[in-house]
Amino acid sequence: MEHALRQCVLALRIGERLGLSDDDRAVLYYVSLIVWVGCHIDAYEQAKWFGDDLALKAGFRLVDPVGVRSAGQMVRQIGAGRHGLDRAGVAVRFLAGGMRVVGVMMHNHSYASSQLTRDLGLSPHVRDAVLQTFERWDGKGAPDGAKGEEITVTARVVNFADVLEVFHRAGGVEAAVDVARQRSGTQFDPMLVELAASQAPPLFADLDQAATWEAVISAEPAPGPPLTGAQLDASLQAVGDFTDLKSPYTLGHTRAVADLATTAAATSLAGPAGEVTHVRRAALLHDLGRLGVSNAIWDKPGPLSAAEIERVRLHPYLTERMLASAPALAGLGATAALHHERVDGSGYPRGLRADAARYLREEVRAARQDPESAEAVLEAAGHPVWRRRAWPAGLTTREVEVLRLLARGWPNRQIAERLVIARKTVDNHVEHIYTKIGVSNRARASLFAVRHGLMSPAEDGEFTSRPGSAPGRSSWHAPHRFPWPGQRQHRRGPSRGVHHDHRHRSPARVERAHRRRNANARHAAGRRRRVDGRDACPAGDMAEPIPRPHLRSRAPALRAHLAERRR
Repeated sequence: MEHALRQCVLALRIGERLGLSDDDRAVLYYVSLIVWVGCHIDAYEQAKWFGDDLALKAGFRLVDPVGVRSAGQMVRQIGAGRHGLDRAGVAVRFLAGGMRVVGVMMHNHSYASSQLTRDLGLSPHVRDAVLQTFERWDGKGAPDGAKGEEITVTARVVNFADVLEVFHRAGGVEAAVDVARQRSGTQFDPMLVELAASQAPPLFADLDQAATWEAVISAEPAPGPPLTGAQLDASLQAVGDFTDLKSPYTLGHTRAVADLATTAAATSLAGPAGEVTHVRRAALLHDLGRLGVSNAIWDKPGPLSAAEIERVRLHPYLTERMLASAPALAGLGATAALHHERVDGSGYPRGLRADAARYLREEVRAARQDPESAEAVLEAAGHPVWRRRAWPAGLTTREVEVLRLLARGWPNRQIAERLVIARKTVDNHVEHIYTKIGVSNRARASLFAVRHGLMSPAEDGEFTSRPGSAPGRSSWHAPHRFPWPGQRQHRRGPSRGVHHDHRHRSPARVERAHRRRNANARHAAGRRRRVDGRDACPAGDMAEPIPRPHLRSRAPALRAHLAERRR
């Protein structure tokens, strides 16, 4: 966040010396603050190939993104944090398919940031500048390869200020000017380089003191009207959706938590309207601090080390600190930071205690949550309602099932095993999905799924396991804790360990199946009565069977006849 604030101040100073209008400087202002939000849309892929995604981003600006040094840095980073054959295997898989994923990362970053500008209701000029932030003066950038004057001046300034801020923070004014001159005519506009070289002292003067939250807010060139309550809710929901993109295992999590918390506060706990609104907004921001922890930890397939656990325990604190600078959001941050606290003091980050003694069903008896809150959340969770619905972009129900697993990082082979369909069928579904929603890779598909509310647990129907986990072990996906009527779970085959159920059956089909089974049971009971010459009666005074001599005499012959037919 500090980098974005410092870069924003530096970009505004450059824009002022260029004589840009207030409207153009307003574009600089918003682009500087929002453009790097999209950099974690493919943090899952970054950590998969390069280890710590935060370390990868930190070193990204230190070398020219195009050239031998950049390629060498990328190669050295492959499989970071792994050793021996494990790292060699990552390198082989990267050469087989990972290079294609890396090739579209910049496209994904600009795409995600531009989608966020639309969700926040910012002007089209801001969106256009965001899309061109990764373009280069020499035309070797992304996503469109625009060059020279084809790139908007606002995008050129933001790109320039971004790199200069990093080098100024590391080595002072001289280091910033040196890198500007080294990349003049390649990454940077030569005119901007000359401006920075000739006016470096005033550009970088007191940058640390000027890059505070209050200073940046007051520096907005053309302040707009305050957000309405509905606009603020929509903006916070967009932020929550982008937070979930940090990992495929959290897609839709923020919306689901907000819906549960809102329903519980509004109905079961009967909270005032102001408190209900506060609860929902805090829920939308509760995981913002996850962005400060590497995906090498969040997506690690094995147990975490003690140091990694400590980093995980920091994310509620990071949420609070990120929001503390804005007075209007500080209260929400204070509430959001408590979401991992437990009533017995065993939570984090502060280990706060409360007077309640229970937690959601299993933990109610373990004295870990307030019982009323637990019951309210369980009531709000409820059984999913089965209904036919129209999916976005014309997707079919099966395509939505494939999209959910695809967004969570499942390879096509495991999707086929999970859904008990052919691998080729999955390939066709993925191709149709990409065509219908207008994307070309998993990262963008996951953004589509989150923005259209397809990844919440209520929509998902179940929490799926991580791809690559051994089927049949403790890591396999857990069924929904509230099974539907008629739901069955079984294994397919003695060793495959493929778990599935019959949730795709409509309520009408389930009811018809129940009636057929009941009718068959009654028919079988009637045949037994006729064969044995007795009626089944309720226990009590009528518990003795009613004799039927005219049927009993035929029973041995009938039994013999049935036995002969069976032979």
